[in-house]
Formats: sequence, structure tokens, C-alpha cells
Amino acid sequence: MADRYSSSGAQFQRSLRLIDGIMLVSGVMIGSGIFIVSAEIARTVGGAGYFMLVWVLSGVMTVIGAVSYGELSGMFPHAGGQYVYLRESLHPLVGFLYGWAFFLVIETGTIAAVAVAFAKYTAYLLPQIGEDHILWQMGSFAVNRAQLLAIAMILVLTYVNTRGIRTGKWIQFIFTLTKILALLLLVVLGLWIGFEPQVWRANWQQAWHASQLVSEHGQSIWQPSTGIQLIGLTAVAMVGALFSSDAWNSVTFIAAEIKKPEKNIGRSMFLGTLLVTVIYVLCNVMYAGVLPMQEIATAPADRVASVAAGHFLGAIGAGIIAVMIMISTFGCNNGLVLSGARVYYTMAGDGLFFSSAGKLNEKGVPETALWMQGIWASLLCISGKYSDLLNYVIFVVLIFYVLTIMGIIRLRKIRPDQYRPYRVFGYPYLPILYILMAICICISLLWLRPDYTWPGLIIVLIGIPVYYGFIRSHSKSSSVRSQTNT
Repeated sequence: MADRYSSSGAQFQRSLRLIDGIMLVSGVMIGSGIFIVSAEIARTVGGAGYFMLVWVLSGVMTVIGAVSYGELSGMFPHAGGQYVYLRESLHPLVGFLYGWAFFLVIETGTIAAVAVAFAKYTAYLLPQIGEDHILWQMGSFAVNRAQLLAIAMILVLTYVNTRGIRTGKWIQFIFTLTKILALLLLVVLGLWIGFEPQVWRANWQQAWHASQLVSEHGQSIWQPSTGIQLIGLTAVAMVGALFSSDAWNSVTFIAAEIKKPEKNIGRSMFLGTLLVTVIYVLCNVMYAGVLPMQEIATAPADRVASVAAGHFLGAIGAGIIAVMIMISTFGCNNGLVLSGARVYYTMAGDGLFFSSAGKLNEKGVPETALWMQGIWASLLCISGKYSDLLNYVIFVVLIFYVLTIMGIIRLRKIRPDQYRPYRVFGYPYLPILYILMAICICISLLWLRPDYTWPGLIIVLIGIPVYYGFIRSHSKSSSVRSQTNT
């Protein structure tokens, strides 16, 4: 299926190079997670060995996923990415359910969460715009200054990206390069100035002592973990690391705007995920060399990076980290805003989303889809429920990743002769390894975090009647157009 022309005659412009794809992948992966989720991982697995193992396994899994998606991106170098892969390899309903959850929560909820993180850390430097400054309240519902700043960020980035792909591309490049260099500088300074040999040795003396920090009778105690429970907790701990690395597939959504997409999309995902994985592992090596595991696990508000920077940069360290997170989240959200709307554009072309979202403006971008995404993400900011919704869909996001990679195997059987400019390295072993690891995590979430599973499934299943509603509506519209033309 070729990429469509808009009714206005505009079309997507292939103006993005390989480096732009790498910057998009890296930029959307690095948000605020690397600065905070290490605390939750440390509380879940305890020992430094398991702590680092979680990050390494998550990185390996992410790179395998990226390598696997490379085959699909070569086969279907069209706007819409993962939605298209699921539609073509499994069934249009599966593709729609992904797109439904993507618009309702996955993409818009992430945009809202990243925007609020930006506002929170801006408030660290400018307290007058903090969450405690409530502007309007009715019962338990309130609107504060931080929420308005988050919404302003979303709307500004939405507007900028309606002006064409080139402006968004340069914002992405500048902010991503800045935060990569800043993170590497933080690692170098931490290992050079802040490294504590005695702390490092103490952490690694108990490296493989697995334990979970739990609350009993109002006190926090370390509870040993063994056997099947340890495997389950390690899998659960990987969720935080995986979703600090998530959105690496965003580059597939803008395939219609990338030069030589059949090659550059796969390369972008591989090089981008590999780069971020190395940076993340180095950051956590630095944390373990500066802070005892107890301090990592109990960092105030989970701000591990701030605590670590405070050890070797003093009082100014927390401020530097706040600025880094502001840069990181701004660049991250630009990439999310830029890429996400292309999914709704493609769905609209299939008659599975509002038809107005399937049009390009004179700049060759889906302006209406961008504004729909921005407005819904802004409403999620005001609702304050985005974090709950994101927790709920963690389970189903993993399921969609599994289904997409299973689609590679199915397509090898049902379309063996289709042109594949790239074939998955290590097929079928690497895709099967990813599927098994993801299923293990899903089973662990069902067992140890049930509150994260069934609500997400309900959100997705609600999409089934919506799908058939769009199908009926599209059929009626097609019938009317046919009769009119006759």
C-alpha cells in the first residue's frame, strides 16, 4: 500500500536522514525515567548484581525488538509503523486495537506524563509555578500552575510540528544531542570525581543477595527473595527499565518522511537503541559507584540522579539535574508529538479514525491529527489520571510488542516471496527470545502486579465495538459516494 496523497494535494516529504532517525529514536527513549526509575528497581531486586542485570537484560531485549522491527519496516515503509505491521501481519482489528489504545492512552498518556515531569522540574527552579499553586478547585478536582505549564508545552510543540517536519527535526536534533552529551558528562564526572571505592566494593560484596524492600508495621525492611519469586520480581523490575527505553518504535510511524526507509528505519532503531542502552548502563554503573544500594532504593521522591549529583557536585547538583530533565523531557515530547499523529493519519485513511485526521496541510503534515492528539493529551494532564492509565496499559503494550514480532514469523509463512530488503539477524531465535522474555514479564505482572493488567485489557477490549462502528460508518460512506458517482 503506497502512502496516500491528501485531498489538498499535499504529500509527505522524504526529508529525514539516517542521523535524524537515530536522533528521534534516542530522543524519545530518553525522558525522565533514567533519572528516577533506578530507585524502584533497587527496591525490587536489592543486590547490585541483580540491579545491573535488570538494566542489561532490558537493554538487550530492547535492541532485539528494534532489530526485529527492522524487517517489518523494510517490508512496509509507510506512515503508521506498528499499526500497519499488525494490520498486515495479523488482522485489521488487531491493528485498530493498537491504534485505539495508542491514541487513548499509550501515546497521549506518555506525552502528558512527560509534560508534567517537565513542569515539576521547572518548578524546582521556579517554585511559583509548582503543583501547590492551585488556580481552581472543585471538590477533589483541581487545576494548578504546573498543569498549565505542561499543557502549554504540549500545545507549543503541537503548533511547531504543524509548521512542517523540518522545524520539528531540528528541535529533535538539538535537544537530543544536548541531553546525550549532558548524560555522558554526568557519567564521566560521577566516575571521576564522585566514585567511592568503598561504596562500590560494599555494593558488590552483596551483589547477588536478592531482596525486596517492603513495608511492615510502618517500617521498611528488606525481605529476601529466592527461586520463582526472584525470577518474577526481576521480570517486574524490568518493566521500569523497559519503559524508560520505550517509544523506540516511534521512527516507524514517520516512515513516509524518511529517505531510503527500507534501510534507514531499521538502522535508526538499532543504532538508537544501542546508543541509549550503553548510556543507561553507564549511568547505573555511576549510581552504584557513588551511592550505596540502600541510598539508591530510598532516594527522596526516587530522584536517584539528584542524590548522586549532590554527592559530587554539592548543592548545585540538584539544580543541574533539574535542567537536564527539562531538556530531556522537552526533546522527548517533541519526538512523541511529531511521530504519534502519523498513526491516526493512517488509521483515518483506512476508515478507522475520524476522517479529518487523514488530511495533510500545505506543509505536508497531518495538522488535524496533531491537534487531536495535543488536545487529548492536555485533557489527560488536567485529569491527573495519566499515570494510572499508563500503569494500566504497561501490560497490553508488551502484548502488542509480542504480537508484532509474532507477525514477522507469520509473514514469513504467508508471504514468503514478499520483498524483504532486510531480514532479522538471528531469525528465528532472537524474535522467539524476545517473545519468551516479554511473556515472562507479562506472567509476572499478572502474578505480582494484577492491578497493572486487567484495567489495560478492559481499555483495549472496549475498542472492539468501536472498530465495528467505524467499519459500518466507513461502509455507509463508501456506499453513498458510490451511488453519488453513479
